[in-house]
Amino acid sequence: MVAGSKRGAIRIGISGWTYAPWRGVFYPKGLPQKKELAFAARQFRSIEINGTFYGLQKPEAFAKWREETPDDFVFAVKGSRYITHMRRLKEVEAPLANFFASGLLRLGPKLGPLLWQFPPHMRFDEDRFEAFFRLLPHDIKAAAKLSSQHDERLAGRAWIEAEGNGPVRHAVEIRHESFCTPAFIELLRRHNIGLVVADTPEWPLLMDMTADFVYCRLHGAEELYASGYGDNSLALWASRIEAWAEGREPEDAKRVLGPSPDRAKERDVYVYFDNDIKVHAPFDAANLARRLHAEADTAELLERGDAVGM
Repeated sequence: MVAGSKRGAIRIGISGWTYAPWRGVFYPKGLPQKKELAFAARQFRSIEINGTFYGLQKPEAFAKWREETPDDFVFAVKGSRYITHMRRLKEVEAPLANFFASGLLRLGPKLGPLLWQFPPHMRFDEDRFEAFFRLLPHDIKAAAKLSSQHDERLAGRAWIEAEGNGPVRHAVEIRHESFCTPAFIELLRRHNIGLVVADTPEWPLLMDMTADFVYCRLHGAEELYASGYGDNSLALWASRIEAWAEGREPEDAKRVLGPSPDRAKERDVYVYFDNDIKVHAPFDAANLARRLHAEADTAELLERGDAVGM
């Protein structure tokens, strides 16, 4: 970090927390499954909720997750695949209202960015994405208003109360080359929606800055969901994250367009490791956080997974 420079908040964590192979490796042997979130949340400043992608959760679940995590903790929430994969953004007004009414607002100040992931075969359609982006709420009160428009599926189990009025951030993860176009980048910038920096051998890796924050997902650069990050790779990502947090852009940034016009302003950066198959994710996340002095206040010292018999 450059002396005297300011930087946004850096939150480094993992994608999900319920993985059987992690037990006895990342999680202490004998730790009850119901205590795994509390343990993981002491190690990292943020975690992605994956269950929201597969189905609507209940307000009680969000309230429980909030209670089990430290005060300075933030969840990223994965958007519903019913909206992104099944409906493919067509006629999603009611599903979007249902998604927000399912309990996201129960997280209160622990509600972090929302991740909208699109399937590899879905191509860029400017009109369709423009219409979807116009529906997205960008603050808590707008999210509560949208939640109140839920349909009968959420009758008796909706949560539509706003707690304060902080921002609601959105990021999209694309997996098709057709998105590598100036029209898409410009559309994201108009709506202040982040483009996920996704490290993977299979999908486009773009680093265009399109919002007032940065969202990274590190899936494994060599083998999807499986390969780990060595010292050289972590050093490279640490350098990139430091640049983004300080309002700069990495020298090796792969972009469709030129640098963001507001690049002098520091940004918050969210980073999630998704290389979970061989238990690399939590150890890679801990190592990267240490490099950036972005550990959780309650983090315990975690050695690399290969040092504990992975």
